[in-house]
Amino acid sequence: MEPLKIMGMKAESGRWVLVLLGMIINLCLGTIYSWSVFVAPLTVFFTRDLGQAVTANDVLLPFSVFLAFFAIAMPLTGKYIETLGPRKVTIIGGFLTGLGWLLASTVSSVWQLHLMYGVIGGLGVGIAYGVPVAVAARWFPDRRGLAVGLVLLGFGFSAFITANLAGFLITAFGVMTTFRIFGIAFILLLALLALPLAFPPAGLKPEGWNPPAPKPGEAVSCEHTRSEMVRTPSFYALWVCYFIGCLAGLMAIGIAKPVGTEVVMIDTGLATMLVGFFAIFNGGGRPVFGALTDRLNPQKTAMISFILIALASLLMWQVPTVPAYILSFAILWGCLGGWLAIAPTTCATYFGTCDYPRCYGVVFLAYGAGAIAGPQLAGFIRTASGSYLGVFPYVLVLALIGLGIAWFLLRPPVKKAAGQ
Repeated sequence: MEPLKIMGMKAESGRWVLVLLGMIINLCLGTIYSWSVFVAPLTVFFTRDLGQAVTANDVLLPFSVFLAFFAIAMPLTGKYIETLGPRKVTIIGGFLTGLGWLLASTVSSVWQLHLMYGVIGGLGVGIAYGVPVAVAARWFPDRRGLAVGLVLLGFGFSAFITANLAGFLITAFGVMTTFRIFGIAFILLLALLALPLAFPPAGLKPEGWNPPAPKPGEAVSCEHTRSEMVRTPSFYALWVCYFIGCLAGLMAIGIAKPVGTEVVMIDTGLATMLVGFFAIFNGGGRPVFGALTDRLNPQKTAMISFILIALASLLMWQVPTVPAYILSFAILWGCLGGWLAIAPTTCATYFGTCDYPRCYGVVFLAYGAGAIAGPQLAGFIRTASGSYLGVFPYVLVLALIGLGIAWFLLRPPVKKAAGQ
């Protein structure tokens, strides 16, 4: 029997190429996190060039629309990854992503921007996002957390790279031409990067690896369909933990700069630079927490994350100084990245990979809920209390709730005996 090969290499080596491709795909998809770079130029474009009365808040709304359709598309796409294959789904998602950016260069109103960029671009990212994660989860049953974390590293680091690129292009060519350049580049790049993507044969067992024996009464690597998964307590524990982790992290992303300038009173330029610094932790948290999930287990890794979130929130609440701000937000951004590795790894570990794209699509709705609830909660607290400092006791309480849920409920589903 011919040994399994990937791009001419032995599977054990070639599968790392798929991780690298997935990382670059996510780097392209994660450009959404650079949206803040576009807000001021777009505001000028609509007000000065088109004579329309818009505010910066109006131009921020496409970001929320994008994230909402990103989250909605994930569970709807899962079954097509199985039937069409990862290559075709990535090309479709990549085309819609690029098309959203490309059509954004033609808009003449903010509402058109919501539709072209927010809806079309968001759907494209939601379609393509889960594919490299599913591919990595299947090729790496032995190091699943690390592989998934590395694939998602690209999404977390994207803003660190693409924000600077977008800023350069906007200065050199203008905001609408920048949309056009990104759109064409994404259509071509994502189609090219998708070509080698494929699932391994069923039952892949890497050389030198033996699956760990499940504990009595548990099936750590059991296979569940989506309908079976949603009937387990493990699913609800994972969903709520993921929601809390994303809510805390996305809230931190949304308020990082104003907390720096309004609460700890640092210079605007330094606050902007620190946002790029925090993005490094967002990206780095994915492989770090992914590897921890492999080494420990999902439950213990989730508990570590919530303890860190609680400590960071307590520190910022009680000691609102510049060092505390830098340390707290680095932890909060890192834990958000961590949850984007913990959740998909836990989904594959607890519920198997037979129906993984559809299963994780439902789990990923927790991210969408956190993306909507986090910034809205922060804004409400800021309005009610007059300061962003009031956000942190709420995050502390949520982290402690998450810690309790992880401790008591985040466990592998119990394996039913035959005939039950």
